[in-house]
Amino acid sequence: MHTLGNQKQQTNSEYYSGEVAQLGDGTNSNSVTWPQTLPPLIFNDGATQTSVDNFDVFIDNVKQFGQAPYNFTTSLSTTITNGVAVQILTINTAVVVPGTSVIKVAFIDQSRWSNYGGYQYTPLSEVVNNFIINYVGTDKVIPRVRRTDLIYHAKRGIQEFSYDTLRSIKAQELTIPNNLSIVAPQDMVNYVQLSWVDQAGVKHIIYNTRLTSNPTAPVIQDDQGVPTQDQYGNNLESQQALINDRWRSANQNNIAGSAGSENFTEADVYANAWYKNVYGQRYGAEPEVSQKNGWFTYDPRRNVFAFSSNLAQRLIVLEYISDGLYNDENTKIPKLAEDALYAYMLYAVTSVKPRVPEYIVQRYKKEKVAKLRNAKIRLSNIKLEEFTQVMRGKSKWIKH
Repeated sequence: MHTLGNQKQQTNSEYYSGEVAQLGDGTNSNSVTWPQTLPPLIFNDGATQTSVDNFDVFIDNVKQFGQAPYNFTTSLSTTITNGVAVQILTINTAVVVPGTSVIKVAFIDQSRWSNYGGYQYTPLSEVVNNFIINYVGTDKVIPRVRRTDLIYHAKRGIQEFSYDTLRSIKAQELTIPNNLSIVAPQDMVNYVQLSWVDQAGVKHIIYNTRLTSNPTAPVIQDDQGVPTQDQYGNNLESQQALINDRWRSANQNNIAGSAGSENFTEADVYANAWYKNVYGQRYGAEPEVSQKNGWFTYDPRRNVFAFSSNLAQRLIVLEYISDGLYNDENTKIPKLAEDALYAYMLYAVTSVKPRVPEYIVQRYKKEKVAKLRNAKIRLSNIKLEEFTQVMRGKSKWIKH
């Protein structure tokens, strides 16, 4: 498989420190190419909604502040190379930068650093370019196809792969507010797991519950129980369902059938009162509710996760599946699944083209299935040592 490179392979300084260095060209105007694989030199400040320069300029390892002798100014432009946008930073100086001097542009804000591990992935734009080189043209599998069609099929492939193949699980760290509701992430397709985190950093799984529900239409009724309507004849609905209010204020210890330690004093325990109150209370309890980690429900009407009352102000981790397309053409796909995406695109394009023999379409379909299976195996990331460690305690003898 012939593939394009990522403009150029990153140097060690580019990868670890976010720096691009080159020799001066003996003029007052030097252009530095900022690789597309590095974070952008300018970002938008969400608080002030303004563009902020996120780089420093060094000449011979001396940081420049726009003062003598160079008195530099900068301008940023974008050029398209092999279908990929690359930033060009032009540094204009008052005096000539010698050809023996080193000009270095360094990334400032490390909190916005997203370069590490990038070699594991291939941008969607490069996937499309590679597909055109290998499959599209005279005497090739696909004589002619529009680039927009390939982008569509590539995005559809990434969506399908994200559900059960790619490592597309994302995780947010959040604190549950007093209203016990958290808005679902913008790019969430489905949730994977929710957990609260204790002081030791250990996760405790929060379970979805069938004990309550979230009505999709909490209608407002009159005193006769008849739904009321607005001036247009549509049913009036309450902003907050009463069932949510009752669940939010419920005592979770009563639901789980557990007596919390806060219900008994130390004197009660030593006086045997704790034993008398708790003895036998677990008999006949439902395993579904016999846990103290709390519960959550997903409310599609408000697109929020609603939590039980014992989870207020807890630190939680929300793990969810994204469709992988939150970053448009800058979306990246693991290289271990790249070949499977090419097979998916090849099948998708030929299956909708007229006058393509059915046996050819079926051949590409089988190839797509086989390569997708290989990608799943590669991305499963099963390590024998880790598997062995987990299984060490599974055959212990329990002594009575």
